[in-house]
Amino acid sequence: MARTSITAEVLSLAKMPLSIEMSVEDLLLRYQAAKPFPHHILDNLFPANLLDELNDELPPMSSDKWVHTRTETLRKSNLRSATDLGDRAFEFASNLHSAAFLYFLTSITGIKALLPDPYLTGAGYSVFPEGGKFDIHADRNTDHYSGLERRIAMLIYLNKDWAPKCGGHLELWNEDATKCERVIEPSYNRTVIFEIGEKNFHAVRPVTKGMNFERRCFHIYFHTVGRSLVLHNSIYAPRIFQDKEPALRRISRDLVPPILLRTLKKLRKHTHRKGSSDTAA
Repeated sequence: MARTSITAEVLSLAKMPLSIEMSVEDLLLRYQAAKPFPHHILDNLFPANLLDELNDELPPMSSDKWVHTRTETLRKSNLRSATDLGDRAFEFASNLHSAAFLYFLTSITGIKALLPDPYLTGAGYSVFPEGGKFDIHADRNTDHYSGLERRIAMLIYLNKDWAPKCGGHLELWNEDATKCERVIEPSYNRTVIFEIGEKNFHAVRPVTKGMNFERRCFHIYFHTVGRSLVLHNSIYAPRIFQDKEPALRRISRDLVPPILLRTLKKLRKHTHRKGSSDTAA
């Protein structure tokens, strides 16, 4: 099957229009070769009017729907719960969690059997205020709520009025966190997808003060079952604990043709019913 037809088939499965400039096969190769660790930068992946609606549903920062984190290393606000999403954001998150979109992610990252996070643990809307930042770090490797292994982070920027002087750039660092190797502007309708790992360090530059600007993002984590899990087939209990089956029945089941066994069972049921009827009469 040609690359273009495979790409068209993958995109046709999605429940919303997606726009990519390369085939899914080429995107996969680019993702795996990306430095300093696997990642994608996809511009205009989603319809702009959809992101406009997400912005419109963003709760005011004075609402109690927000959790505000203000520490030495992290200054940002996250939506408290996935249940606080507006109707359009809920529909958007549901589409991102759908099997069709998970297959799309698998096609462009090579990570199979991805699982969604309908609870949006640590995800959903996030807002960095003026001075907001996130120092160099590697993301948590598990979802503490479900116990699943975090594999991919996806960031969808909602900054319609962003300019380079506003700050808030995403930085990707080398594996010992000594050098920033890539800087990504959080421009409107830019989607960043990157693989989570113990040495996949990244950071958010401080949002410039005095610009009357806040850095907005909608982000989601995708998971897999822990790779340390030892896979196995069905495990049976010792025979001593299993129900005993009479030897004659076991032998007859192995030797008698199935059609004859079914006939004998029907005759036995018919005889039992006739005997019960005669007794009742």
